[in-house]
Amino acid sequence: MNTSPKFRPLIKKLLPEYLTLIILALFLCLSANLRFFQKVLDIYPWASNQGFICSLVLLLFACLLFFAALFSVVLSVRVTAVIFLLVAASSAHFSDSFGTVIDSDMLRNVLETNVAESADLLNPSLVLRLLLLGFLPSLFIWRFSASGTGFISSALKNGLISIISLGIAAACIAGFSSQYASFFREHKPVRYYINPAYPIYSAINLGASFIPKGPPRPFQALQAQANIVEEQEAHSELIVLVIGETARADHFSLNGYERETNPQLAKQDRLISYSNIQSCGTATAISVPCMFSYSTHANFDLKSARNTENGLDLLKSAGVNVLWRDNNSDSKGVADRVEYENFRSPDLNPICDSECRDIGMLEGLQEYVDDHSGDTLIVLHQMGSHGPAYFARYPKEFEKFTPSCRSAELSECSQQEVINAYDNTILYTDYFLSQVIRFLESNSSRYETAMFYVSDHGESLGESGIYLHGMPYGFAPRAQTNVPVLAWVGASSDIDYKQSKILKDTANTHDAVFDTLMTIFEVTTSLLPTSAAQLVILKPEEEEEVVSVPH
Repeated sequence: MNTSPKFRPLIKKLLPEYLTLIILALFLCLSANLRFFQKVLDIYPWASNQGFICSLVLLLFACLLFFAALFSVVLSVRVTAVIFLLVAASSAHFSDSFGTVIDSDMLRNVLETNVAESADLLNPSLVLRLLLLGFLPSLFIWRFSASGTGFISSALKNGLISIISLGIAAACIAGFSSQYASFFREHKPVRYYINPAYPIYSAINLGASFIPKGPPRPFQALQAQANIVEEQEAHSELIVLVIGETARADHFSLNGYERETNPQLAKQDRLISYSNIQSCGTATAISVPCMFSYSTHANFDLKSARNTENGLDLLKSAGVNVLWRDNNSDSKGVADRVEYENFRSPDLNPICDSECRDIGMLEGLQEYVDDHSGDTLIVLHQMGSHGPAYFARYPKEFEKFTPSCRSAELSECSQQEVINAYDNTILYTDYFLSQVIRFLESNSSRYETAMFYVSDHGESLGESGIYLHGMPYGFAPRAQTNVPVLAWVGASSDIDYKQSKILKDTANTHDAVFDTLMTIFEVTTSLLPTSAAQLVILKPEEEEEVVSVPH
C-alpha cells in the first residue's frame, strides 16, 4: 500500500471519523455476529419474521455504532477500531466454533489458565480469522482513516453520532415493539452473543473487580474446632480427594451411560455414584475455590473467598496433614497455604509422554503416608478431560472408542468423533481412580480409608452447536453443570456405607465437598454449622472431646 503522497490526502478525506465509525459498525455487525443471528433465527424463523429480523440487524448496527462512538470520545477512532476489530475477530472464532459466551468468568478463566492449556486453543482457523477480520481491517483503518480533529471537535462529532444511533435504535424498537418486548424479556441469553460489545463490557467488568473498594481487608481466618480422641493413631483417617476436570455425569456408565466408560470402577463393591450433583460454576476458576469455601453456592463470592481461609486451611489448623498434588493449571488459590506439588513437570511426575499423566500423581504417595502420622488428606487435581484436545488427555492404549477426533480444532471432526475422544478420557479417569482405590486398600489395615471424586464442571459436546464449557451459569446447559461425584468407602472407614448410599440420588451441589470433609475429619467452624449438604453419614460412636484449635 505505497500510496502516492499526492493522493493520500484525498483518500483520507474519503474516511473522516464519522464514516470510519459507520464502516466499522457495519463490518462488525456482518462479520462478527454469526452466532448471534443463528440464535435469533432459532427463535424467530426468517419466513415469518422478515421485518423484525431486518429491524434487528439495523438495531445491532445502531448499537455497535453508539458503542464505538462512545469509546471514541475517550480514545481516538483509530484506537477504538483496532480494539474492536481484534476483540471481535477472536471472540467470534470461539463463539462460532464452540458456542462460547465471552463473559467475565470466561475471561477470568483465560487469565488463570497456563500456556499448555492455552496452546490447545490456538489453531490455523483462529490465526486466519485474526488475520483476515482483525489485523488487515485494522491496518486499513489505521492507514486511511482521519487522525482526528482535536478532543473537543471529536467529542462533539461522536456525541452527534451517538444521538443519531440512539434515534435509529428507538425507531427500530418502536416499529416492532411487541416482538422486542418479548425478545428483551424472554431471550436474554441471546444478547450475550453480541460481539464485540458483550466481551468488551465483560472485560471492563472484570477489570473493575480488581479495583479496591475502600482500604484493603485483612485476611480472614476461620476458627476451627476438632474432635480429638485419646487413641489418635488407631482412628486416623486417610482420605484421597480427586478433583476431576471437565467430566460430565451422563458420560459415566455408573450413571446409566450406554457405553462402558467405567469398567474398573464397576468392579468395586463399596462405591457410591451420586447422580444429581450440580457444580458451583462452569469453569475451574470458580468451581474449585467454591467447593472448598465455607460459603454456599448461593452466596459464593470469589474475591471474598480468596481473602478468607478455606476448608484445607481449617483441616490443617485442626492437625490434619494436607497435601495437594496438581496435574492441572494450579489450585486457583485453594492450596496456597498447604503443602503443594506441581506434577505438570517431569521434575516430579515420572509418567510423562506427550504430556504428564494423572497416574503419575500416585508416585511416592506411599512414602508420604509412611512419613506422616495422624489424619491425612491428599488432594489430586487431574488434567482429566480438558478440551478441546481430548485426544491428548489419555495414552494410546485407552483409545477404545473410535474413530476419535485427533485435532484440537473440533470443526475438523464429526460430533461423534469428538464424543469418542471425550469418552476415552473418561475411560482413562476410570483407570486412574481404580489405582487410587488400590493405593487406599493397601493402607486400610492402618487407616480409615476413603476416596472421593468430584468433577469441577461438565462439558458440552456439540449439543445445540455448543462445545467446551464456561457458559454463564444462569443458562448453561445441564451438560456443563451436572457433574459426576463418587465415593469409595474402605472397609475400615467409620463412614456408614449403607446409610450413605441412600443419598446417591439426592439433589446436592459442590457445597457437599466442604461439608463432607468437615464431617469426616470431625471439624467445625465458628461461622458455618454442619449442614445437610454432606455426601456421607458416619457410623454412630461415643461422644468425643471437642478441642478448640487456636489461630
